[in-house]
This record gives sequence, structure tokens and C-alpha cells, in this order.
Amino acid sequence: MQLGRRPDGAKPSNARGRLNSTVQPEMGSPTSVASRELLVKQARRTLGHVRSGTMPLGDQIYEVPASKYVDPARWELEIERIFRRVPLVLGLAAELSDLNTYRALTVAGTPILVIRANDGVVRAFLNTCRHRGSRIVDDGHGTKRRFTCPYHAWTYSTEGKLVGVTDRSLFGELADDCAGLVELPCTERAGLIFSNVMPDVEPHFDEFLCGYDEMLGHLGLADSYLVGQQSIPGPGWKIVYDGYLDLYHIPYLHRESFGPDWCNRGIYDAWGPHQRVSPLDHRFLQLDGVPEEEWETDQLLGGLWTIFPNVSIASFDCDGPLYMVSQLFPGNGPFESVTTQSFLTKEPVDANRMSLIEQRMEFLLGVVRDEDYRTCEGIQQSLRSNPARSALFGRNEIGGQRFHQWVDALVEADDMSGYRDLLSEMTTTFPE
Repeated sequence: MQLGRRPDGAKPSNARGRLNSTVQPEMGSPTSVASRELLVKQARRTLGHVRSGTMPLGDQIYEVPASKYVDPARWELEIERIFRRVPLVLGLAAELSDLNTYRALTVAGTPILVIRANDGVVRAFLNTCRHRGSRIVDDGHGTKRRFTCPYHAWTYSTEGKLVGVTDRSLFGELADDCAGLVELPCTERAGLIFSNVMPDVEPHFDEFLCGYDEMLGHLGLADSYLVGQQSIPGPGWKIVYDGYLDLYHIPYLHRESFGPDWCNRGIYDAWGPHQRVSPLDHRFLQLDGVPEEEWETDQLLGGLWTIFPNVSIASFDCDGPLYMVSQLFPGNGPFESVTTQSFLTKEPVDANRMSLIEQRMEFLLGVVRDEDYRTCEGIQQSLRSNPARSALFGRNEIGGQRFHQWVDALVEADDMSGYRDLLSEMTTTFPE
């Protein structure tokens, strides 16, 4: 059986989450045409910078005090006002390509259960029994038609409904609000499953995504196949995420792995807090002289696509496109995190290509763990030993500057009114 497929070979219907969800626009719709035109415009601009050897720069160097990385009280605020407020990518459509499949994970100390039910709809719930709060299933993936609590065997359907209470006649009458698992706002966009981890927080999916999901739709993740996953422990989440937004280090830190000629200059386009990083790579010159209407969409999607606050999507050539979706979650304190790397292809893979993909996965595991995260561990140790110093982000590091500005703004929004005000002010920023 191919990874990422149902046993009958079919893929599930394109059902979307019930709460505050929208259907992804079909390719060829006015929305899709507009996003394709934006890709062309950005490619035209990037090509111009490659020709001229220029790049957009920020106004000034930006400083982030070490305390914002290492102060436990600051970390608690980030968990409360970012990870427990904003919609997060909690799964991939390709992870739940079969009916009755699930992913259980813990985010910001909250156990979450994401399920594609028998009706094809993806829903998210608190992974806690309504009886005594026991965890329903352990973190991981699986297939179930019923979820039975291991403590007293209360049973729930894939839609989250309470369908079985042990010795119900002896237990007593349950209130209506105990009729099922606590459901979380959830929507499926561009092959990514977004949800809030707190049931009482309005998700505002459209405002938060700021149209970025329309751009991500061109990647084709909604129809992709999951071919592998691996997890990497690391230091604090912001130190790690700084690296995902940073092209500057690549030909130096990764000179033995990626090579010294890797481009380390780029353009940072923003949809609210979400950023696309387009390297000013000379491979863009292959578009030079080709009529724009003949530019293939796949040629326009290069670079890194990041989703605030903790996701990056990169692509590699591995006998065909191979996407790596990295989900970075904080650990139990300010000095630890864990990253899940998910690898996806646009079509099922045979044994020969799977062997190549496994080699690429092992290579990327080594690059991230032994080069990026090991360096980040050293940075973290330095910042902890000297909390009076600052981390610097240059004019060429706009992505890191913008990321920390958004982190600060969200942390400073001390109530939901302030958070909603931030959402209402989200704009797109596309440098010339």
C-alpha cells in the first residue's frame, strides 16, 4: 500500500472543517488567477534583483534582548498569548488521508486529538475524557472507528460524540454539555489543518491567514502523499525558528552539506506575520527571455514558505519534488523544543524513489540536528550566560526582524481585544 493513500486507492473527499472554515478555491477561479498573477509579479521582481545583483534591505539593524529568549516569565507569556491564541497548523491533510484516521499531539501543554471522521470532515478536540479528564489516546497516529478512554471505558465516535458510558444506568444523568469531546475551531486549508488549542478563543482564520492560504494552495499539498516523518529535539523555539528564516548562514554553516555556493540573499514577502523567503538565486535566470505566460507555476514557487509562529515549508529535488514541512513546538520550558519533519510527494512513490527519499531524509536530519540545532544550542548557552547582551538582526535579515516584531506585538496584546485589533491591522508587504 502506498504511503498517504486509502486502502482502496482513493483519496478522501475535499471536506473542510466545520468551524469557521472555507473551501479552498479551485485552480482557475478568480482568486486562484489573482494569486498566480502575484506569483508572476514576485518572480519578475526577483529576476530583476538577480540581474542587477541587488536586494531589498531593512531600515536598520534590529536588536532582540537576550532576556526575550531566556526569561521563563517571558516564555510563559509567549505560550499564553501566541500558542494558546493564534490558529496553529496541527496536522497535514496527507497525514489523515484515510477516513477514521487521527493524529494526537500535545501543544502548549494541551493534549489535542485531530480526526478525519467517517464523513470525511477533519475535526479537532481536546484529547481528554469528559468523565475525569483522562487522555483518550497517546500522542501519535492511528486509525480508529471508536475512541475508548482507558480509565473507565467511556467511548466516543470519530465525530467526538459520547456513544458509550460504562454502567450508564448506575452513573446518573449527564448534562447536555457532557455529550461529547470538547471541540476546537478547525479548518482545512491548502492541505494544512489549522486549529486553536483553546475552545473559547475565536479563531478568526481568514484574518489571521491574510490570504496566504491562497498562495499556499499552489504548492499542491492538499493532494500530496505522506512518505515519511521524523522528530528532532532542539533548544528554545525562537532561537530555532530564527534559523528557518535565515538565508545568511547557509553557505557558511552548511558549506560541507549544501556547499559554499548556496545563495544567502533573499526577498521577504509578508502576509501579516507569515513570510515567503525567495532566494536571489541565479537559477531564476532560466526565466529570462521566456514570455511570462509560459512561466510554469512550479517555477514560481521556489524558496521557503513560513507560517507564523512555527511552520516552514521547503522543497527539494529528489527524483521529483519533495516537500519538507517542519512543525516546531515549544517544549516544557524556554530552553527546549521539538520539531516534526513531514515529507510529501505529489504522487505515490515506488521502492527505488523511496530509497532516495530515505537517504535525503537522513541527510536533512543530520543537517538540521548536527549543524543548525547544535549551533542554536551554543547560542542559547551564550544568551543564558549573559542575559544583558542582545541578538542582532541585520538589514539583510528582514525575516527575523519581522518575526520578532510580531512576537512582541502578540505578547503585548494582554487581552482578546488587543489581539483582535492586531488581526484587524494585518496587511501584506511585498518589497519592490
